Amino acid sequence: MESGLARRTVIVTGASNGIGARTALAFGREGAHVVVAYHRNRDGAAKVSEQVEEVGGTAQVHPYSLAEEGSADELVSAAVETTGGVDVVVANAVRWWGRGPGGFETLPDGEWEQIVSDNLSGTIRLMRAAAPPLRKSEQGRVALISSNLALEGLPGAEYYSAAKSGLHGLCKSLSWSMGPHGVLVNTVVPGLTMTDRNKANFPEHLKKMEEARTPLGRLVTPEDVAATTVYLCSALNTAVTGQLLNVSGGR
Repeated sequence: MESGLARRTVIVTGASNGIGARTALAFGREGAHVVVAYHRNRDGAAKVSEQVEEVGGTAQVHPYSLAEEGSADELVSAAVETTGGVDVVVANAVRWWGRGPGGFETLPDGEWEQIVSDNLSGTIRLMRAAAPPLRKSEQGRVALISSNLALEGLPGAEYYSAAKSGLHGLCKSLSWSMGPHGVLVNTVVPGLTMTDRNKANFPEHLKKMEEARTPLGRLVTPEDVAATTVYLCSALNTAVTGQLLNVSGGR
């Protein structure tokens, strides 16, 4: 069976590196037109765009900010102006959590409110902007990228975990409102993923400890997450919607 993604317009946010970059490439291999959305790393996004074209897709680069209210509208408008529509949205952009000097209650109000607002409200704004063209698509698909921290928690990640948990409720409700239009909406929940950032910051002894706690015997790669996302957003997926897909190696 074919993925049905050739010449489809796919927006991937946070696509200049990590999971987003690998996801953009995976869609490129299927022949999609990928809108590589980035926040600060334009050079990284440009490189990903070139790689998408090298593997058989087409691409454009566009800035995007979770925090700026008009940014999602501009991103979606740019995609529609280029190709005439939007078929897939992968909401991968993220604002990382911060820690206060003491317990979780010591993080200043403005900082924790920004973490929650960017990760939850920013994604809601993206979905509001993308909903009209998605409804018009013959193969509308959405993948919200969450985190295992929303399920397992972690000291210091309270606000981030809360925001990511909010995506799960958003996904479920969107599956109802978008379902009558044929749009499938799912949430991908990666476990600890060996991005370049995590490889650099994760000590080897902790890596081995986490591998021992994983049924698969290894940690998840960005390619693992990308493959799951592409499946959910392809024509191969005909009825999976409103679900949390845990990509964790069995954790």
